[in-house]
Amino acid sequence: MHLYLDSASLDDVKKAHDLGVLDGVTTNPSLIAKEGVPYAKRLEEICRVCKGPVSAEVIATDYEGMLREGREHIKIASNIVVKLPSTIDGVRACKALADQGVKTNMTLCFQSLQALMVAKAGAFLVSPFIGRLDDIGQDGMGLIREIKTIYTNYGLKTKILAASVRHTNHLLHCALLGADVATCPLKVITDCMKHPLTDKGIEIFLADYKKAFGGQ
Repeated sequence: MHLYLDSASLDDVKKAHDLGVLDGVTTNPSLIAKEGVPYAKRLEEICRVCKGPVSAEVIATDYEGMLREGREHIKIASNIVVKLPSTIDGVRACKALADQGVKTNMTLCFQSLQALMVAKAGAFLVSPFIGRLDDIGQDGMGLIREIKTIYTNYGLKTKILAASVRHTNHLLHCALLGADVATCPLKVITDCMKHPLTDKGIEIFLADYKKAFGGQ
């Protein structure tokens, strides 16, 4: 499973990159606005660090506006993926851009039939939001399972990018269900390497060493 960072923080991108586990980045206008930097400038900075796919979301909600913004985004760097909403205009824009060889990430997917439609339109990625479904009492992981089954049934090539990943349990189940990609905050990535027994084991090893060899 590929691992993307969901952030607009350049510091976080560098930290994830330095861990050696970063396959891509997802971001959006809200995250970049919190950073207080121009949208295109931050995308360019992220693309300099991360050589994998970097999703750049459009602000427009109409077909023509999405195409216009998407074409501007892909001028920033060769690894930009245009992020579009899973709407009627979004799927139209997805088809138009895909026909031109532009990769798209269809975001805000909350049901499996949306995922089927965007795959038929040529999406590179589809982003089901598992955490937000859990928030309203629905089964986020169930959506991943449904999309995986549909894509497998028909040999669809769109990659499943699990989004709105809140914790390591989400990440674990995404991997078990066969999601192609998961995108999550830096904390979820670093939490993967934490366990109290690991910490306890290090303490025991150090104590045994000091007991046997003193301060050497």
